[in-house]
Amino acid sequence: MSTQVVILAAGQGTRMMSALPKVLHPLAGKPMLFHLLDTALSLDSAKVSVVVGKHSAEVVQSCQAHYSNDLITFVEQTEQLGTAHAVAQVVPNIKPDDKVLVLYGDVPLIQRQTLVQLIAQLGKAALSLLTVTLSEPEGYGRICRDSHGCVEKIVEEKDADADIREIQEVNTGIMAVSGECLLNNISKISNDNAQKEFYLTDLVSFCVEADAMVLTSKASSMDDVVGINNRAQLATAERIFQARQAKELMTAGLALLDPQRFDLRGDLSFGQDVMIDVNVVMEGNVQIGSDVFIGANCVLKNVVIGDGATIQPFSHLEKTHVGANCQVGPFARCRSGTYLYDDVKIGNFVETKKARIGQQSKVNHLSYVGDADIGEEVNIGAGTIFCNYDGVNKHKTTIGDQVFVGSNCALVAPVVLGKKATIGAGSVIVKDAPENRLTVARAKQSTVSQWKRQGQKTDTKPVSSDNESGHAEGDNHSEVAKNGDPAQQGMPSSHAQNAVEHHEPVQDSVETTLLSEPASSIETSLSSEPENQSPELSTPTEEKNEQQENVHPETHLESAQKEQGNVPPLSEQ
Repeated sequence: MSTQVVILAAGQGTRMMSALPKVLHPLAGKPMLFHLLDTALSLDSAKVSVVVGKHSAEVVQSCQAHYSNDLITFVEQTEQLGTAHAVAQVVPNIKPDDKVLVLYGDVPLIQRQTLVQLIAQLGKAALSLLTVTLSEPEGYGRICRDSHGCVEKIVEEKDADADIREIQEVNTGIMAVSGECLLNNISKISNDNAQKEFYLTDLVSFCVEADAMVLTSKASSMDDVVGINNRAQLATAERIFQARQAKELMTAGLALLDPQRFDLRGDLSFGQDVMIDVNVVMEGNVQIGSDVFIGANCVLKNVVIGDGATIQPFSHLEKTHVGANCQVGPFARCRSGTYLYDDVKIGNFVETKKARIGQQSKVNHLSYVGDADIGEEVNIGAGTIFCNYDGVNKHKTTIGDQVFVGSNCALVAPVVLGKKATIGAGSVIVKDAPENRLTVARAKQSTVSQWKRQGQKTDTKPVSSDNESGHAEGDNHSEVAKNGDPAQQGMPSSHAQNAVEHHEPVQDSVETTLLSEPASSIETSLSSEPENQSPELSTPTEEKNEQQENVHPETHLESAQKEQGNVPPLSEQ
């Protein structure tokens, strides 16, 4: 003897206004039919048959991708002629000593304990009905009883008179029936009714005629038997399910700051003292350790979060492992393949993908880290980009322990940064950087004193001779630094047009500020100039010649920067 569970799922669901079969519409992240299948398969000795219709291939394919083929039998109902006609398609699989439980694919919130109680009544009854009492029973079939309170029949609303419509106890459609009763009576059911359909509820009348006992079992709540026929009802069912889950989780010790603004669309396990702020969505399999805080508006999908971790607001994590005491966010995105070891910090507007980031390493701001293997105690400066894609293939960046990467760097993979390497800010790294060395790769800086913005008026006042003698070129820099652009301080603009000054702050800063090392001990790679080319600074004599030539500022800028191999585009007149 077994429990034959028959799930009716052949309806077209036209009121959903969707090409997707109604029973495949998602409820809490999975098709509503799957919720019912999970409940049915949890029953003792259950054998499940699903009656499918027009969209049978899509429903079958979806179920078989999620469940073992030997757990579920699919039976097709080519014409939808009523509930009795649907159950009749399964009759060849039913034996007289079986217990038959009839469920509906669009009533997914029924709970296991409710079904266990319903099936248990078959020990003394041929038929057991699940009913509910409603203050507004419109649309449901009414339970009609005799003077002794025994069930006589079920009358559908379209066939009911005014007196019957006043009855508040209604049929949910869910029933348990003995195999013998079903096999003896299902062929007797006719479609002599307003709908011209074969109603399974007509079994009640046949049982009464045969003096077979019919019992009822009350659903604990209407929430158990809510049906879904349109998107509004689907949304209602979603909130019922989420509220039910939230209550169970809080009973188990989870701290939800607002249970009405929490969505779990999968499975969640958690330790002690876990707090979750509002509007958090969890999908798939989420595992959370102890002493964890999840900020508002986070999305977590298939993630593992270690003890003591903090996920700041508006962070999205998918297929990510977060180690103990990590800090992520706010506004961080950790994509598939991200693995954060303990004490890692991922800051605001940082995106990671397929990246392993070692213990105590930090990526604090505005960076993309993709296809990377990063060691321990590494600092990745703001605005750093791991250039992992060449348009065809993805490439890996490997960074050793205790590496410091300055701000606004581009690491063009494949590339390796050795242990304790330092990368100067603004560098584009295309070659491996050695251990314990400073590597800088950026354009040479130039300042053109005679340049002015387009549309600025030309000043024809004579040039003061003060700048032609008695001042070193370095003094000119000091004056600008102290007083600003001479043209902005009331000085003749022609003064600003004289003397093109070139300097290399990369080398100057290396000699004066970077680790206090002499320039000869530091390796630099200036990507914009040829090797062995030294910078040329203009002399006072050259400055006089430039005054006499009276060249246009833009022409002078272009020729000056061509000599350095670095010609920025000039705006057109």
